[in-house]
Amino acid sequence: MAKPILALSTSWNSFRHTDGMEMLREIAGLGFTHAELSHGIRIVLLPGVIRAVEEGIIKISSTHNFCPLPTGISQSAPNLFEPSATEHREHEQWVRHTKRSIDFAKQMQVKVLVMHLGSVKFWWLNPAQNLKAFVRKNPTVTVPEDKAYRDLLTKCCEKLRKRMPPYWEQVKASIEEVRVYAWERGLVIGLENREKFDELPLDDDFPALLESIAQPNTFGYWHDTGHAEIKHSMGMIEHRLHLEKNSPRLLGFHLHDVTPDGKDHQGIGSGRINFNMISEFWRPHHLLTLELSPRVKVEDVISSKQRIDALIVKRFAE
Repeated sequence: MAKPILALSTSWNSFRHTDGMEMLREIAGLGFTHAELSHGIRIVLLPGVIRAVEEGIIKISSTHNFCPLPTGISQSAPNLFEPSATEHREHEQWVRHTKRSIDFAKQMQVKVLVMHLGSVKFWWLNPAQNLKAFVRKNPTVTVPEDKAYRDLLTKCCEKLRKRMPPYWEQVKASIEEVRVYAWERGLVIGLENREKFDELPLDDDFPALLESIAQPNTFGYWHDTGHAEIKHSMGMIEHRLHLEKNSPRLLGFHLHDVTPDGKDHQGIGSGRINFNMISEFWRPHHLLTLELSPRVKVEDVISSKQRIDALIVKRFAE
């Protein structure tokens, strides 16, 4: 029976390497046949990355905008330029570097480019600060069940919706600017769910957004388990229901756990996410990517792989 590809994101080790060949050798040495090139791929890593792929050391399953990083940027910067930006110069830079990322993804013969869609800007009094202040001042309440918290969350979400329109319209216009460019190069773009209160899309808007885009096979939904769990803990989504709503357009997953105190990008099994539930939504054509913090130990990377491999066997047993 066909089964999903499991990859490890270079988010785990790119910062430690100046040679892309050695970076990918390290991942292959842990038993991975595929890697995702993250948004931390510096220009200096490219020659080695290209050689590693050409020599068959590993395959690249997906890349993450921006990949490679813009010249002069030396650390992960997926939100360096945002498609929601209403300022003309930033928008032009986003289009330029996104098209560059699409070209590189085509060169790597990947299936999917993962993309963030920006944020709503609050120059004063971001309502997310009110939510954080409530939790800080009321350490004994149960979030998100507490009524006072939920009332505050409702008001904050209303403010976010009221502020959102110009940024959301800019996002949709930006998508249109790169849609045909990606389609002509045989690339599908995965729109990733985000963890911060003011990031776009708002989670409920994914299905309508994907339905509205022309050439529907050019864009799909990319599910990040840790981000969804953080939003679930805030009371902004119900994790399973969110997956159910977006399952028809799912392309793949970033897999990582979230500790009880809210730290994401942790090893599988170290936190509170129910990966048995997550695995119910996996399909043979999906890309599964472990996206782990650089602080995760090698042995925890290996155990994470083993846990996901076991779920794949269980889910796709003949």
